[in-house]
Amino acid sequence: MRILLVEDDRSLAEGLMTLLRQSGYAVDLVHDGASAEAVAAAENFDLVILDLNLPQMDGLSVLRAMRSRRNTAAVMILTARGAPEDRVRGLDLGADDYLIKPFDVGEFEARVRSLLRRQAGLKSATVSFGPLVLDLTTRSFTLDGALLDLPARERGLLELLIRKAGKVVAREVIVQSLTSLEDELSANAIEQYVSRLRKRLAPAGLTLRTARGIGYYLDHLPPGAADAG
Repeated sequence: MRILLVEDDRSLAEGLMTLLRQSGYAVDLVHDGASAEAVAAAENFDLVILDLNLPQMDGLSVLRAMRSRRNTAAVMILTARGAPEDRVRGLDLGADDYLIKPFDVGEFEARVRSLLRRQAGLKSATVSFGPLVLDLTTRSFTLDGALLDLPARERGLLELLIRKAGKVVAREVIVQSLTSLEDELSANAIEQYVSRLRKRLAPAGLTLRTARGIGYYLDHLPPGAADAG
């Protein structure tokens, strides 16, 4: 899942970016409204976390520009401006949530998860595919009831595939979802993640299939079959 963080308090911004990346999200960070508007116009994000008091262009103007382009990314306003009229204006312009500074980190993380669930059209706190279960609250997987310990990139890839279970996810979508603007993700790296996940899933009768030249999808293995990809 990809997040754009727009915050001019550099200390707070670095702390939130570290927190989000440790949870496995791909995060891009900008410190002013003009940069936020440009990046949001050029890239696709699942969630934009938006301060209001920004240099060059205020957060509400960024939000107005996003919605005028029919940008459907979820938007969480994160600001010290807590007056009712500020909240009403932000929500009326198309914000999905409004969190007042200072805030509890646990609440911030819970709101991020809730917005991303809503953005993906998921009402339940879990997503299942056979014996594989994703807990959207903790963003952890269990396989046949046992916790599946995965590195962040592999967890992100598997989360993307289980959310789209049965459908092919294009390589371009995988790269876009798992990387920020400063990252690179080669085709060979994706193949390595897929190969390692296949080994983890095969004992439970699951695999990641390759749609040649397109991408990958989560599937069941026939009983007794070896995983050929």
